[in-house]
Amino acid sequence: MSASGGTSPATPEEYETLCAFLRQRTGLSFGENKRYFVDRRLADRMAANGIRRFREYMNLLRFQPSGEELQQLVNLLTVNETYFLREKYQLDCLVRSVLAEVVKERPKGSPIRIWSAGCSTGEEPYSIALTLLENWEHVDDYDIELYASDIDSSALARARDGIYEARSLQYVPPGMMERYFTALGDGRWQIVEELRQSVDFSLANITDPEQVRRFRSLDVVFCRNLLIYFDDLGRREAAAMFYDALVPEGFVMLGHSESMSRMSSLFVPRKFPDAIVYQKPRAGVGDGP
Repeated sequence: MSASGGTSPATPEEYETLCAFLRQRTGLSFGENKRYFVDRRLADRMAANGIRRFREYMNLLRFQPSGEELQQLVNLLTVNETYFLREKYQLDCLVRSVLAEVVKERPKGSPIRIWSAGCSTGEEPYSIALTLLENWEHVDDYDIELYASDIDSSALARARDGIYEARSLQYVPPGMMERYFTALGDGRWQIVEELRQSVDFSLANITDPEQVRRFRSLDVVFCRNLLIYFDDLGRREAAAMFYDALVPEGFVMLGHSESMSRMSSLFVPRKFPDAIVYQKPRAGVGDGP
């Protein structure tokens, strides 16, 4: 029976098996407190595949060559609640403090690489682009490469389309709306094509070394409100991955409720006027890996 009918599609032992599998494959951690949330989505996917037995569904997740069913389940289990200019104080910190340190010994024309990890439906990387265009006086002096990734393929499709409703845009100033968005006439707005093309979106699980291999020599990583869905081990692994992906003295920005000091000693906290961020020290400085 489905979870919506009051009966779980999995026994307690089977639920633990599913959670362990998801943790291993995605880094996402689901405990007993998320049981109802997971059960409903598990029941939906079993019904969609015409499967009644949990073991049969687990075999599909484990052995399907395409991995499509795992992707469908992950899409249902990820939360994509975000909006433009979220936690704006960190964007202000980027343009007022962080980038000045990034470019202080770098000639004009050099690349600046920024990664939005766990970008959801695209509001964060587009907000970074808008903030740079509007507020950083040296935006035309450097070759800015903006990368964005997520584990949810449906969210990425929406990000690439760049179409948003008023709720996502409620904190965007009118002038910025006029310059960078086109009204579609049905209560939705689309970010201009030039900005859509400026962000390199890709499907990536940050716990998969192969999928994050392309993110290297980065200057800044935004990973905000993603690691709250990981367990302690997953957070430590993610911190080590960010350390490897960043250039010396590169920066990580976490969500307001997250602290790198609880995850890893690899980074040095930096307190700027607008925000606290975390910096990878130069080689031979700090604890190191």
